[in-house]
This record gives sequence, C-alpha cells and structure tokens, in this order.
Amino acid sequence: MTKKSTNTVWHHATITRADREALHKHKSVILWFTGLSGSGKSTLAHAVEEHLHKTGNSTFVLDGDNVRHGLCSDLGFSDSDRVENIRRIGELAKLMTEAGVITLTAFISPFKSDREDARKRVPHGDFLEIYCQCPIETCEKRDVKGLYKKARAGEIPFFTGIGSPYEAPDRPELVINTHELTLDESVQKVLNLLIQRGIIKAKAG
Repeated sequence: MTKKSTNTVWHHATITRADREALHKHKSVILWFTGLSGSGKSTLAHAVEEHLHKTGNSTFVLDGDNVRHGLCSDLGFSDSDRVENIRRIGELAKLMTEAGVITLTAFISPFKSDREDARKRVPHGDFLEIYCQCPIETCEKRDVKGLYKKARAGEIPFFTGIGSPYEAPDRPELVINTHELTLDESVQKVLNLLIQRGIIKAKAG
C-alpha cells in the first residue's frame, strides 16, 4: 500500500515504553495467535488474558471478529483485504507494546509474509508467534458458526482452508496442539513461554 500521509514528523514522547513497563511491573510483548478458524485461537487468547489479568498484568486482546466491527469494517476477505487487515493490526499491536501492554492477537492471519511483516515492525523478541495447530476436520466439528458448511456450499468465498490457503508458520515461538491439550494445559504453555522470555515473573506456589 502506498503511503499517502505527507508532511508528518514523528513526535518523541517524554514518557517512554520503559517507563510504562515499570509502572505495569512487567514487560510488554505481542502474543500473535494464528491458526485455522475453529483452532481455538480466540478461546486460548482470552483464557491467557484472564489468567494474566488476575495476576496483576496489563493486557488487551485484539480479536479478529471484534476488530472487523470497527477498525477494519471497510475490509472484506479477499487476499488484498486480508493483507491490509493484518497490516493494520500489526501497527495497532506495535502501538500497544509502546503502551507497556501485553497484547494478544487472535487472527487467522493465513499468509506467512503478513505475519513476518508484523514481526518486523517491532524489535526482536517483541513478537511471539503462537501456532494453534489443529486438523481441519476437528475445526469443522467445532464450527459453531457453521462457516465451514457455508464455505463448502460455496456461500463464503475465500474462506481459509477451503477456498483460500492457510500457510502454517515455519518457526513459531510456540506450537500448541489444541486438539490434544486441555485449555488449562494450553494456557500454561503460553505462561511458561512468557516466564522463559522474562516478560512476566513466575508466581510463588
């Protein structure tokens, strides 16, 4: 996309990211959950946020459906619109790391290049890709919205996994087999990653 803004100068704030992290008493980071529709991204992201919130961390979940109600309400589901959707989310998530927040994103984000572009927007270590791995057959069985059924009937064009490809991550920071693990087990894997990376501290007990 061609940059249209001109005559703009970046304003450097007097309060820094480090100041905000010190206030929150933890580091900020982007947890980028990716996977097929029905793979458990949103469920896991919100469960992780709930645990982090209860233990005193500042968090926010950017959920795919919610974002399309506002920030990306002008976009459809063509390949070009999907690219722009993830570009906007990447920029928003970047701003939220500057705010000192642990940001959890739950988007299919089917294309590797888009996820890598989001990764490159932030310093090394600020983007943790979490692949919710789940067979499409299981995703279809979980499909409470009936989206897969509509897609197979030709009612939803460009549906990921049916009419549009999903490119699985090559080297995600974490792979969670959501069809094999319980939600609590999956949450613990994410928390362990955050502790290992020094984002949050392990709680006694």
